[in-house]
Parts: sequence; structure tokens; C-alpha cells
Amino acid sequence: MFQNSGSGLASIPPVTKNIIIINCIVWLAEALFPSFSGTILRVLGLHFVYSDAFNPIQIITYMFVHSPSNIMHILFNMFTLWMFGRVLERVWGSRRFFLFYMICGIGAALVQEGIWALTWRHDYISGIAGLNGLTYEHMRAVVDQALAQGDSQFASAMASFRTQMVTVGASGAIFGLLLGFAFVFPNMPLYLFFIPVPIKAKYMVIGYGVLEFFLGVGRSADTVAHFAHLGGMVFGLILLLYWKKKGTLNGGSFY
Repeated sequence: MFQNSGSGLASIPPVTKNIIIINCIVWLAEALFPSFSGTILRVLGLHFVYSDAFNPIQIITYMFVHSPSNIMHILFNMFTLWMFGRVLERVWGSRRFFLFYMICGIGAALVQEGIWALTWRHDYISGIAGLNGLTYEHMRAVVDQALAQGDSQFASAMASFRTQMVTVGASGAIFGLLLGFAFVFPNMPLYLFFIPVPIKAKYMVIGYGVLEFFLGVGRSADTVAHFAHLGGMVFGLILLLYWKKKGTLNGGSFY
């Protein structure tokens, strides 16, 4: 279906290729220079907006950073980007593809910030309640009373908790790409690992979305930002529906 214009890196369209290269360079810098890794995560990772460590540019930079301790995270993201991104970039062109990728990633960051704003206080109280052997309600009353009295110790502890809230990775943008691929090629058969039966792209993406939703609502014990993934898909869907309405989903000017 798609003509191969070369081999190796030469066959990968420029935006897809450069995003992969940047992600790999940052990850290698973290892995090879552990003393520098903390600085990268602190400066470029996405922090909670009510943290002293937050910087607006992190809404963009976080999607080019991955944890050096989890190689599977960057491998999955970059493999998926290579697999689906190069196809979409050839269909849409580099300019439109870059716009879509960035909007999905930024949208994921905004959704994650919203989730943090709604849940951080509950998570903080739940955590210290368990440490102190108290019920959530009892601990909340203690915290509310301490803050009302201007207890600087509690205020400092809560500020420290907010600073520790950070997320990194291209997953939000990647989930947007998966949706984009399914939108353009809904009936394309795809294979999941360990499942020998092909699944149409539209059903695979719907399945991913439903899974991420229930993992997010269920407050899964893992450290994955499930709602950020959904955020990337939602922002991608809005842009895709706009392009479809304009009649430019499969190419052409998008202004």
C-alpha cells in the first residue's frame, strides 16, 4: 500500500524519525549519566501546576523524556511511533503530522494536570492516614484543622508532596496516534502480541480506550497515567473530527 523510499532510517519520514532520535538521545543521556538524570526529570518532566517545580514549557518537554529505569516504556512508545507514525506522516504530510502529534501530547498533559488537581489532596491524606493508622475522615479533619491554624509543617509537607508529582513519556501522544491510525484505516487488520488472530484497527483502539478508562477510574496501583493516555486520544479525536468535517482527513490543506 505504501511505497518504501529507502531502507533503515532513510525510509522513515522526517518528523517521525526526528522524534524517535530526540527521545532516544534524552533516554541515553539519562541512562549513561545517572547523576544528570534527576536534573532532566526535574527540569523537563511534567510537574503539577501547583508545584514550585512546574514550568509551562514542561507541557511540551515531558513527552520527550522517559524514565531511565524502565526501558520497556521507551521501547514500546518508539516502536509504536515507528509503526504507525510513519504511515500517518506519509498520508498527512510532515507538517500536519507534527501538529497532530503535538496536540495529542499537549492535550494529554492538560488532562493529567486536571486529574492531579482533582485528586492530589485525597491522595495525600490517604497516604498519611495509612502511615498514622487513622481513617481517611479522621486524617482529613486533622489536616484541615492544622491548615486552618497555619501549621507550617503540614503546609511544607503538602508542598513537598505536590513537587513529587511528575509524569514523563510520549504515551499520551502515542495513544493519539493509535486513534489517528484507526480513524484513517479503521478496517486495517492488526496483530497484538501473543494473539494470532487479526483485529481491526478500530476495535483495537476502542479496546485500548475502554481499558485505560477503567484502569484510570479504578485508580490502578501502577504508576501509569491512564487518564493522560485518554487525554491524548480525546484531543486527537477533536482534531480528527474537525479535519473530517473540513473534508481533509486524508490529506490536503487543513486551514
